[in-house]
Amino acid sequence: MKIVSFSLENGNQYFGKIDGQRFYIGSRVSYEGNKGLMNLKGTAVQKYDRNLYRDTYGFWADFIHPTAIAEGALFHTLNTYDKAHFTFSFLQYAAHVPNGDFVVYFRKLLALPLAKDYFPDLSIVNNRICKMSDHGAIPIESDTSTELLMDYLNPSLKEVEDTEVIQAAKFVHWAQNDKANRDVQIDIGINHFKNKMRTYATQYQLDGVLDTVCFLVADIRHQGRAKTPAIIAALQSPIPIEALLNLGEPKYHERVKTLRAEINRLTTEGTFGVRKYSVEREEFV
Repeated sequence: MKIVSFSLENGNQYFGKIDGQRFYIGSRVSYEGNKGLMNLKGTAVQKYDRNLYRDTYGFWADFIHPTAIAEGALFHTLNTYDKAHFTFSFLQYAAHVPNGDFVVYFRKLLALPLAKDYFPDLSIVNNRICKMSDHGAIPIESDTSTELLMDYLNPSLKEVEDTEVIQAAKFVHWAQNDKANRDVQIDIGINHFKNKMRTYATQYQLDGVLDTVCFLVADIRHQGRAKTPAIIAALQSPIPIEALLNLGEPKYHERVKTLRAEINRLTTEGTFGVRKYSVEREEFV
């Protein structure tokens, strides 16, 4: 079992220690009246690198790249200050969505060999994350709620609690020290985008539509910065790429700025702007 110790330093920075290794967990931040942790600090080798995954996932490794960069790209990217209570991974999987990307990710983690070292009190029973007790397995997520899971990870948004710091430390340390954890993140993320594209292709009539346009629809839906009527209106505009990017202005200016830069980079190198989505093949061709 991994024993976690932590310290608060420099006023708002939490550092942890597991197996004698000291590491940065995150900084205490305020957000819209809430308080939580944020970790966007790391090295280049701790970030998603599409070149390492292209042999396995093909163009999809490139397709998710701009979103990954906009989300922080670090495999230990963390925030615990908004309505999700706990958001983690290079694509920021959020714990508040039943059967969502975070829940699927955590289920997969709990099937890994190191799961009992990090979370000895959790098990997967009937494909549900369960907390083990004297009374047996208690599901902490369902088809309709993740309230108990959020409470397990981060009891409240009013303050940074010890439980929140300890659980965050486990996630950060595990992601930094186990390639299997990072591989699960990648697999969940890419398959999530692939599955969503099947839905978006029908919902927004994206059959035969350029990859860049499809990407922007997927990114908007991933972040949730615009609703369907606005997306449809942008798609029907004379310059849909620009219209879709503008849906993030001015509130998400920095994200849009990042997306523009990464789209331009991928377009210049010939990765974006040359493929179109095929509903029949469920693939970019």
